[in-house]
Amino acid sequence: MLPFRVVDRIKFLLERQLVKGAGFQLLVVGGLIGLISLIGGLLVVLPSTGEFDDAGSAIWWAFLRLTDPGYLGDDVGTWQRFVSTVLTISGYVVFMGTLVAILTRWLIARMAELERGLTPVTLKNHVVVLGWTAQTPPLVSELFSSTGRMQRFLELHDSRKLRLVVLAAEAGASKVHELRLEPGVGRRAREVILRSGLAIQPEALHRVACLDAAAVIVPSQVHEAGSLVTSDVETVKALLSIAAQARHLNAPLPYVVAEIQDMRKLPVIERVYPGGVEVVAGDATISRLMVQNVLHPNLSEVYNELLSAGEGNEIFVRGGETAEGLTLGELASRLPEAIVLGLLHPGRGQGWRVNLLAETTTVVQKEDRVVLLARDYLHTQGAPKGKTLPEVARRSAPAPRGVVSGTHRVLVLGWNRRVPTLAAEFASYVGRHFELDLVSVIPLEERQQEIQRYGVDLSRVNGRLLEADYMVEEDLRRLNPAAYDTVMLLSSDRLGSGEEADARAMVGYLQLEEILSAAPRRPQVIMELSDPDNRNLLHDHSSEMLISPMILSHVLAQVALRRELRVVLDELFTVGGAEIQFRNPCDYPLPASTDFRLLEKILAEHGEIALGIYRAKAGEQGRHLQMNPPRGEYLDLREGDQLVVLCLDAITAG
Repeated sequence: MLPFRVVDRIKFLLERQLVKGAGFQLLVVGGLIGLISLIGGLLVVLPSTGEFDDAGSAIWWAFLRLTDPGYLGDDVGTWQRFVSTVLTISGYVVFMGTLVAILTRWLIARMAELERGLTPVTLKNHVVVLGWTAQTPPLVSELFSSTGRMQRFLELHDSRKLRLVVLAAEAGASKVHELRLEPGVGRRAREVILRSGLAIQPEALHRVACLDAAAVIVPSQVHEAGSLVTSDVETVKALLSIAAQARHLNAPLPYVVAEIQDMRKLPVIERVYPGGVEVVAGDATISRLMVQNVLHPNLSEVYNELLSAGEGNEIFVRGGETAEGLTLGELASRLPEAIVLGLLHPGRGQGWRVNLLAETTTVVQKEDRVVLLARDYLHTQGAPKGKTLPEVARRSAPAPRGVVSGTHRVLVLGWNRRVPTLAAEFASYVGRHFELDLVSVIPLEERQQEIQRYGVDLSRVNGRLLEADYMVEEDLRRLNPAAYDTVMLLSSDRLGSGEEADARAMVGYLQLEEILSAAPRRPQVIMELSDPDNRNLLHDHSSEMLISPMILSHVLAQVALRRELRVVLDELFTVGGAEIQFRNPCDYPLPASTDFRLLEKILAEHGEIALGIYRAKAGEQGRHLQMNPPRGEYLDLREGDQLVVLCLDAITAG
C-alpha cells in the first residue's frame, strides 16, 4: 500500500475546510493572508537593513503591501521593491480576487436560498394554496378579483388585506413571472408569497403557517396516467399531514377546500380530516357542465360568465341575518340590481337544504342563507331609499314539462380521466336516451379497464368504445361526425403538458371544421381546453369552449370565501332540482314591448325566475348572453332570441 504524499494530505485537509461554507473559506483565506504577510516580513527583515525595528513592524509592512497596492511607491532598495511587488501581486490574487469571489458566491447562494422560499411566514388569517398546477394562476386571479366577497371574508377574520401564500415544489422567479402574465394579477404578483415544499412535508406546512390560515385550498395535482400515486392520493396525504401537525401542536384545524377527482373518495376525506372541509369534485364538476351543455346548447356562455373571473354576473350567498323577517318578494324589491334565486335552509348535521325557486311569500330566517345573482357584491346589500321595485309574486314552481323524446347521439373524440365520470353523468339522466361513441387511440382493453374500475355501465347510454385517431383525416371522415347531434373534443391528460394536449385538440377541431363545412348538417361542437393561455388562439371559432382549470379555479376560490356556494352549484348543474335553461319567448304571453321587469313578472306567474336573454346575433363585444339586464330596459326580442330562466329540471320527469 502506497503511503500518502504530504501534498495530497494538505490538499485533502484544505478541501475539507473549504466545503464547510463561506465562514470556513474566509478562515482559510485569512490564514493564507497571514502566512504570506509573515513570509514577506521575514524576507525584508532578515537582511538587517536597519529600516525595521523588529519583525512585527516588517510583518505589518508586508500586510499593508498585500492589502493596499498604494504603498508600492514608498519602497526603496531593489530587494524591498521586489518583495513589495510580489506581495502586491499576491494581494490582487488572494486578498482581492479570492475574498471577493467567496463573498460574491456566498451572497448569490444566500439570495438563491431566499428566492426558494424556505423562510417560514409569520402570518395569521391568511389564505394558503397547497400546490402549483395549471389552476394556480387563475386561482390567484379569482381571489384578487373577488373584491366584495373578499372584503366580507376579511372582515369575518379581522384582517385588513388579503395575504396569499402559495406552496410550490420549487418556488422561484419563473413562478412570479407566470403569475405576472396572468390576467387579473399583473403587478399584484408581488403580493403573493411563494414558498417551496410539498403539502405532505410537515416543515413545508409550518413554512406557510398552515394551521394559522383562515382558509387552505388544496387543488388537485397532475399525475401521469397509470401511476399508482393519483391526484386524490396526494390530496388525502396532504389532509393527513395537516391533521397530524394539528394534533402534534395541539392546535385547531383550519378550514380546507379540497379538490378530488373521484367523488367516491368523499367518505375517505371526511374520515381523515375531522375539521371544516368542503370537497369540490373536479372531474364531476366539469362532466356535469359538459352534459348540461349537451342538453342545453349555448349554455357554456352562461357558466363561463358565472364561473370565471372578469366582467359579468356571479352567484352570491348572504347570511339570513341581513334580511331576517323579510319575505323573498320584499327582499327582491329592495335589490333592483340583483336577482333573488332562493334560500338555503339548515339541514340535519352540518349540511344545507337547497330551496331555489322558493315562493316569494317565504320568510327569511336568521339561520337561512340567501342565494342571489348580481354583478357585484355591493348590489346584494340593498338600494337607497326611493329606488325599490314593485313586488313580484311567484307561486311554487310547477312540475317539469315532461320527458324529452328521441335519442341524442354524442361523439367523444379523445380520452382523459374524466371520460368514465362523463359517461356516468350521461347515464344519470334517466329521462333521456343517448348513444355515446368514445373514440381514442388508446387500446380498447385499457379503456375498458378504466370504465369498469369506475363502475360505469356503458349499456345505459348505448356506449361504444371505438379505436381511431381523430388527427388522421381518413379516420375522422370514417366516423362521419355530421351524423351526430354533438361532437365533443377532449383535452388529453396523457401528454407532457397542457399546451401539447390543447394543441392536439385545436388541430383536431380545425380538421373537424374542414369536414363539417361540406356536410349538409352541422352538429353541436364542444371543445375542452386545459391551458387557460390558449383560450384566445382560435378566433371566430364556431364551437362552445370549456376551459377546465379556469372553471375549477373559480369554484375553489369562491367556495373558500363562502363555503355554502358549493351546494348551490351542485344544485344548478346536476340532474334534478332547479336548472338553468333556455326557453322560446313564444311559450309565454309576452306583449310586443317588454322590459325585464315585466318579463320577471310573467315568468314568476309560471313559477320560474327570469335570468336574462340569449341573443341569436352577437353584440359588439361578440357576446350573445345578456344576464341580469337593467329592470327598465326594453328587451327588443327578435327572431331566434331565447330567454334564460331558472326552472325545474324537465329531463327526469316521468
